[in-house]
Amino acid sequence: MSDAQEVPHIPVMLEEVVEYLGPRPGGRYLDGTLGLAGHSLGLLRASGGRAELVCLDRDEQALALARERLKEFPGQAKTFHLAFSEFETALDQAGWDKLDGAVLDLGVSSLQLDEAGRGFSFMADGPLDMRMDPGGGMPPARTLVNKAHYEELRSIIRDLGDEPLGGKIARAIVRIREQEEIRTTARLAEIVAKAYPPDRRREARNHPATRTFMALRMAVNNEIGEVREFLERIVRRLNPGARLAIISFHSAEDREVKGAFRHWALGCRCPIEQQICTCDRTPLARVLTKKPQLPTQLEMDRNPRSRSAKLRVAERLGPDAGGRP
Repeated sequence: MSDAQEVPHIPVMLEEVVEYLGPRPGGRYLDGTLGLAGHSLGLLRASGGRAELVCLDRDEQALALARERLKEFPGQAKTFHLAFSEFETALDQAGWDKLDGAVLDLGVSSLQLDEAGRGFSFMADGPLDMRMDPGGGMPPARTLVNKAHYEELRSIIRDLGDEPLGGKIARAIVRIREQEEIRTTARLAEIVAKAYPPDRRREARNHPATRTFMALRMAVNNEIGEVREFLERIVRRLNPGARLAIISFHSAEDREVKGAFRHWALGCRCPIEQQICTCDRTPLARVLTKKPQLPTQLEMDRNPRSRSAKLRVAERLGPDAGGRP
């Protein structure tokens, strides 16, 4: 597709992200999951085109399309073919030390879901791939499905997919692959659907393979590991007052974000009856979203893929935040 504008793209919770980050002229911001540049364009427009951005994505196809969109603001966005966990490499190459704000959208892009050849979706038959960066050296989903031990498959499907039938589905996959290699999305979806009891299939709101495909995609791309690596280092690269906004779509991702934010917000741990703090622990950030912010009903109606989104935001505190909350 030659024209990036032909690609349908609705950034999730864009207004909320822009409002929280409050981009200003001359401010430096990170978009760790550039996708088709929806959030980056929103930040640039809100700053009058005078903010500076470092933008990352490990999907080269998405990067190419995003660069076309970002030509609206020439010279304001530096793009890098990197996973968001590698953001420090990008900052160092850009010559940046600290950030005035950052955003992550942990969802899969429409570009990836809608292209059958990428193997992310069972809605159209394609090769069982699911890699966000096919050239990055990670094995495709086909390898995991056909080679992983039963226990590993069960754990992936059950834990990453929140799938109560993880063991039953894993057994079905192992049984079929002993007879044939499972190569396509349609074949895998068929195997998963047949593993569901008929009454569960009738009652399911979504296709029976939905959770299994999500779990395999997360495993193939090490998505939870990426989130953990990012959260371990990002807070130290934020200026005082800088805000970090993270949109997650999965309970495991949201737990990682919630846990990290809570840890950053911890101040003095001394007993309450102790009048002078001796632990010297100061909070690194304050949490602006005590509960995750959800999309409005209007947004969910307009963009059904936003339905499971959860937005959490934290603000970096300065060195004088104080040791006792």
